[in-house]
Amino acid sequence: MDIANGIKKQADRIRLGERHTSAWVRTLQEEAEELPQAPVRRVEKDGLDVSMAWAIIGIFGILGFAAVYLMSLILIPITLAVVVGMILGMAAEKLSKLGVPRLANASILSIGVALIVFLLINSLAGPLAMLANEAPGFIDRTTQRMMPYLERIEWLHITPATFQSGPMSIDALLENTGNVLHLVTTNLTPALVQGLIFFAALLLFLASRVSLRKTIIMTFRERAQRLAAIRIINAVEQALGFYFATASLIYVALGFMMTVIAYAGGLSMPVLWGFFAFLSSFIPYLGITMMTFAVAIAGIITRDGIIIGLVPAAAFFTVHLVMENLVFPAVMGRRLEINPFIVFLAIIFWTWMWGAVGAMLALPLSLIVMTIIDELLIEERPQPQLPK
Repeated sequence: MDIANGIKKQADRIRLGERHTSAWVRTLQEEAEELPQAPVRRVEKDGLDVSMAWAIIGIFGILGFAAVYLMSLILIPITLAVVVGMILGMAAEKLSKLGVPRLANASILSIGVALIVFLLINSLAGPLAMLANEAPGFIDRTTQRMMPYLERIEWLHITPATFQSGPMSIDALLENTGNVLHLVTTNLTPALVQGLIFFAALLLFLASRVSLRKTIIMTFRERAQRLAAIRIINAVEQALGFYFATASLIYVALGFMMTVIAYAGGLSMPVLWGFFAFLSSFIPYLGITMMTFAVAIAGIITRDGIIIGLVPAAAFFTVHLVMENLVFPAVMGRRLEINPFIVFLAIIFWTWMWGAVGAMLALPLSLIVMTIIDELLIEERPQPQLPK
């Protein structure tokens, strides 16, 4: 059978290459046509083969997630640097159009990010140090204030003696302060290493941004694929830049309003409350929930009545609800709308993988994936029928 197929292929090759053929070639063609064709066998896969294929894919997926988890010390700052670099892509383009060299462009943007981080840490150092010094008195006031409400919940079995002796006593908490400080100092070195990796990766990413784009685009051979890669990269940078530029302005206004609410509600360190409101807003659902509970507890401890103490939390929740459901959609439109359930699952997954930084990266990573999927499926979208 293989000889017959080879004779037929040779005859077809001769027929396509030469217009005039000899008698020997014609005889070869006729004999090849008379030969029986080789049977085509289709290998059918049963359920076990399909299960084995999916099992192999699942094993590689689990190994990939394990590698991402184990390499978190390196992957977290690099991923954060790439996301921040893509967010700053629009600013880098504008500086390039003004004639700024790429290395100077990357240096300006990286130094700007480092300066913002330094100013935030410097501004928060004083309030956090004051909060640490007042921690024993704050814990004492908290227990005295919350005890009447905790005693009403019988199944908790909490009494004033619970906080006077045992693992929940004030003395035990103060004794464990050394362990907390040791834990903080132990994690300080990895945090510094991650910070250095982040700024180095951000500088190099911004400096080689254009060449990296060309490398990714030129990996595809066909012109249509290269155009699709260009379109996807531009769409991702525009989506991230537009989303976070708009979100930052809105959340700055929210932080300012939270500062006013904290000042009017009698909460200590209102500027710190405003900063936490701004930062937590970048974590959908979980951020607003934790912030509302924190403001509620602080209000109950500060004020005498429970209703008055809950007023700051209710005011913050109302303002955040209005901004998220009215102001934000009106400014952003529906083109960057993400399924809330998918965002919630992404937050849970990345928080489990990378902690607090993963929770902040969940939204930009979801936005990147959503933009790529939209650009890949752009031809399958239903197009509006224009009137003839």
